[in-house]
Order: sequence, then C-alpha cells, then structure tokens
Amino acid sequence: MPLRNRRAAALPAKLSRSWLLVNAAKPEDFAPGLASEADSVLFDMEAAVPADQKDAARANVVEALNGGMSAWVRINGIDTDDWQQDLEALSGADGLRGVMLALAEEPEQVTLTAMRLRAGTPVIALIETAVGLDNATAVAKAPGTFRLAFGTNDFRKDTGISDDPMAMAYARSRLVIASRVGKLPGAIDGPPGAADNNATVVESSRTTQSMGMTGRLCLNREQVESINLALSPSEDEVSWAVDMLQAHQAGASVGDGSYLPRLARAQKIADLADSYGLWNA
Repeated sequence: MPLRNRRAAALPAKLSRSWLLVNAAKPEDFAPGLASEADSVLFDMEAAVPADQKDAARANVVEALNGGMSAWVRINGIDTDDWQQDLEALSGADGLRGVMLALAEEPEQVTLTAMRLRAGTPVIALIETAVGLDNATAVAKAPGTFRLAFGTNDFRKDTGISDDPMAMAYARSRLVIASRVGKLPGAIDGPPGAADNNATVVESSRTTQSMGMTGRLCLNREQVESINLALSPSEDEVSWAVDMLQAHQAGASVGDGSYLPRLARAQKIADLADSYGLWNA
C-alpha cells in the first residue's frame, strides 16, 4: 500500500495549510505527492490535463483511489462535458477525501456536485472569476461547501488584475470574509509560481497569512514545507502563547478588556502548534 505521510494523514483538512496539486495524467507522481509534507494532496483532473487525456487521467485517479491511495480530487467545472463523467467515476471511489470544484460561480453548483457524490463528501469551491467572487458569500453558505479556494491565475485572466498583492487584496479579503460569514475554515490562496525558490514562496505566503487566509495551493512538492512554515504560528508566537497560558493558569488577573481576547488567541496558537507538531520542531 502506498505510504501517506503519517503526520499529514492525521491532520484534519480544515487545518490543512499546503494543498499539493498532482497532475492526474502522471500517476507516477501520485505516491511521491502523498509521501511529501503536503497537508493535503489533490489529484488534478482539470487544468493540468489536456482534453485528449481526460479519460485516461480519470481512470488513473479511480485506480489509485480504489487501490489504497487516499486524496482529494480537483474536478472539472459544472459547465464542461467532463463534470458529470468526473462525478460518476468518483462516486464510488474508496479513497476519495473530497473534491475541489473548478470555476465555482453559483451556490447551486456546489450543492449539485455534493449531491452526486457519496453523502457527506466535502466540496471545496474554487473561485476563479469575477462572477464567482461576487457570489462568494452565497457559495460559502451553500450546502456542501467545505472551504473556499482562490484560483488566482484564472481570476487575473478574467479580470485583468495584476499579481501585485495590493491589486489582489480586495479579492482575497472578500474570500476571507465570505468564509467567516459562511462559518467555514479559512480560505485557501492560489499557488506560488512553480519555479519560485523557497525564500520567494515563504515571502508570498506571508502575504497569504496577512490577508487572513489559512491555506495555499501548490504546484511543486518541493515548496510545501515553505508554505507550511509561513502559514504556521512562528516561534515567537508559540512562545508568547505558552507564557500567556501559563500565567493564566498561575492565576494572572484579567487586567483589562483585551485580556480575554488575548487569552483566546493564545489558546488558538497553542492548539495549532499541537496540530502541526511544532512543539518538537
């Protein structure tokens, strides 16, 4: 049976920081992807796969998921001929953890997708257009929606917006706020450039974190550890949280109105450090 990274396998998907996309037309990359430090792995049957290879890619994914592998799958948009075929193929797949719906624009698209899969299968809505962004709150509230993700490259093509962080700030903020209103885990940002070095990945992922997003897509498994690092509590944050919690347990006085919010933040940081295995990192 293929080896899944044990730490990542035990991590709830609502906390996943790095979401590694693996080309479904290249099944030889499935096992290395699953063994990597990626918190979640997506077999990609959409953008990475040419039209004449869709059937073969779909067969690769089904064979892998019924052969002991466990992964998420990015499926084609609901307005494509491949959407129905993707769902028919995946509806009985043993190792399917959930799907990412490409080009999500309407809440009904997410709900219809979820209804065609095994009951309870989570759907990540990938927002890639101006229409999708405008409807982000409704999509976040739709039955079946698990998280929102940002398809930055296609969004920029659709809108003409540059990749400058300031230019993209409004869109990222909309997804963060929509996720909060929809009571979802944090939004997932688009990927760094596939050829970006580790320092560049960390720097751009800090922007992701500063916008309030808690996950990031990834096209290169060599980048996942940099994404995990940037989207985890820092050593200083963990140290502050430990000091705060220890002081509280020792009977520290409330002091002022900021005390309880700071205490809640300290507990959240400590919980994340525990989930991500940072205590012994």
